[in-house]
Amino acid sequence: MVSDPPRPARARSPEEKGQRRDDILRAAERLWAHTPYADLSMNQVARETKLAKGTLYLYFDTKEELYLALLTEHLGRWLDEVTALLDDRQPKTPGEVADVLVASSRGHEALRRLLILLGTVLEHNVGLELTLSFKREVRTLLQPVLDRVPLPQGIMLRLLMHLYALSVGWQHVTEELPSTGHLRRQPELAFMFPSFEKELSFSLHAVVDRLVAETVKV
Repeated sequence: MVSDPPRPARARSPEEKGQRRDDILRAAERLWAHTPYADLSMNQVARETKLAKGTLYLYFDTKEELYLALLTEHLGRWLDEVTALLDDRQPKTPGEVADVLVASSRGHEALRRLLILLGTVLEHNVGLELTLSFKREVRTLLQPVLDRVPLPQGIMLRLLMHLYALSVGWQHVTEELPSTGHLRRQPELAFMFPSFEKELSFSLHAVVDRLVAETVKV
């Protein structure tokens, strides 16, 4: 008879607690890669990390809090990349800013999949205090980007909200699923599987041009 592997020892130092928290986030990330959000439970996360459920609740009170922590982590990584690209390219025009945002979107499918869930999670399962805390943290994370672009802060914030909406939309449309792989090989259906980056670029350039023109008129 094969016994279950022993559970990790209790984390005591700040470093051990930080590592334990990261282990929980990585476990949730692995599970969300193939488990619908509604079907995932804290019990499953505890089993994946080989922790007692009570230990899991020392770090996250709810599945929603765990989700928002994971999303914030991914957003932080992406915004760090945006900041680095802005420092490197130093864009001078709205179009060049859009190019940076499109370039920074490469390789962040996991973030976009998490963002697809955001509206549902915030509207139906999260209390006001946690929602406000999450949104304020995101606003703080955005500041280094706002400080580096040649656009008024209000325009840049609106552009980022459009980027959020467009990224989620184009992720839905262009994501390749196992069930649709054979359809992509049919020439007459090629229009149903456009290029994420190309379509995002078209859309975001149109948005930033319109936002700037609207401001000039005012």
